[in-house]
Amino acid sequence: MNIKLFIYILFAALMLSCGKKEETEVKHDGVNNTNQKETTNAKITFVELGSVNCIPCRQMQPVMKSIEEKFGGQVKVVFHDVWKDKAPAQKYGIQLIPTQVFLDENGKEFFRHEGFYAEEEIIKLFGTKNVKPLSN
Repeated sequence: MNIKLFIYILFAALMLSCGKKEETEVKHDGVNNTNQKETTNAKITFVELGSVNCIPCRQMQPVMKSIEEKFGGQVKVVFHDVWKDKAPAQKYGIQLIPTQVFLDENGKEFFRHEGFYAEEEIIKLFGTKNVKPLSN
């Protein structure tokens, strides 16, 4: 198979998998929305840039909720649907969705990840900043 054709088909499949579908209203149950400022008193701000219509982005929703529950006020989770509001995508200069941007307590980016990001890996990342889940 011609390599250019293969790459074109792969690119088209990727675009279709994250293509915009009909508008759906999704509640984020505790996950902060786009109208809130990213800076906070939390030790880490977890900024999720995605869409409610993208499959890997949808897979991040329970991860964000769980992180917010496990870390309480130590971590602030902010979700931006970049298909509804492109400004955050431009602000953070993202290339694809989902993208996770992690800010320290001063609002400075210390880590960035593209694609689905497993909760266990996020918890390990927070450990490098000495931020641990709250005890039950």
